[in-house]
Amino acid sequence: MNATTDFGKIPAFEVHAPASQEAPFVFNSPHSGRHYPQRFLEMSRLDATVIRRSEDCYVDELFSGVVACGAPLLTANFPRAYLDVNREPWELDPRMFSEPVPPYANIRSPRVAGGLGTVPKLVGEGLDIYQGRLPLAEAVSRIEAIYQPYHECLKRLLIDTHCTFGHGILIDCHSMPAGVRSGDGSLRPDFIIGDRFGVSAAPILTEWVVGLLSARGYCVVHNKPYAGGFITEHYGRPAQGLHALQIEINRSLYMDERTFEKTPGFNALMDDLTDFACELMLTAGRHFTDLPLAAE
Repeated sequence: MNATTDFGKIPAFEVHAPASQEAPFVFNSPHSGRHYPQRFLEMSRLDATVIRRSEDCYVDELFSGVVACGAPLLTANFPRAYLDVNREPWELDPRMFSEPVPPYANIRSPRVAGGLGTVPKLVGEGLDIYQGRLPLAEAVSRIEAIYQPYHECLKRLLIDTHCTFGHGILIDCHSMPAGVRSGDGSLRPDFIIGDRFGVSAAPILTEWVVGLLSARGYCVVHNKPYAGGFITEHYGRPAQGLHALQIEINRSLYMDERTFEKTPGFNALMDDLTDFACELMLTAGRHFTDLPLAAE
């Protein structure tokens, strides 16, 4: 069965585009999808609530204001438990499938070892998603029908942005559990900004993001424990004028992780993120010539 049929009339992903793109920014929310197809739930040993534990709940809504600021926003409707596009296309655990995986599959990455490959094995604190082994065709279908078109779409958004403005800046938007501490264990940050330790973006861009969020009273840390995943690493090419940053938001700011309900802080955070994004775009516009082609 083709993976796109799991979603029926609901598109697997969507681009929310402004009437006119006003800045060299593309925002992406790859883990906020919350449409769980019935066929997928029937394959799982988890109920419809527990399976949501790996979801970046409502991150697409939190960043929805960027469209009015003049930047496109790409959002997934498929859940991360179904398919993780923040992985290499073929990071597969051979123990999950009833047939051998392709020889080009990356079966030894740390993410696969942790049960979090392109087709995840686990959610939450080590909970197995599936009742038994899957046919390999299930993974191939999801990768070919959804993963590859998703990345083709993201790549096109960045190419078009680069062609228009001479630079392209990707902001990859995520959330993290409330209990996450900074790398030295001393803080429970509100935000973690990842730039692959300076590789995926020019340092001045990271400084702008950290500074703008800190000025709003948030605790912001840099790269620890999250420095950015496959998307940040893959698309961040500062020497080519393409920069990528990952933003992780502490879920305690806006939701109850047990019930998945929004808390009273949700609207205030959404307003802050809209203001932050608009100011970031203005800052980049005012100082665009200061943005180096390469991270130093």
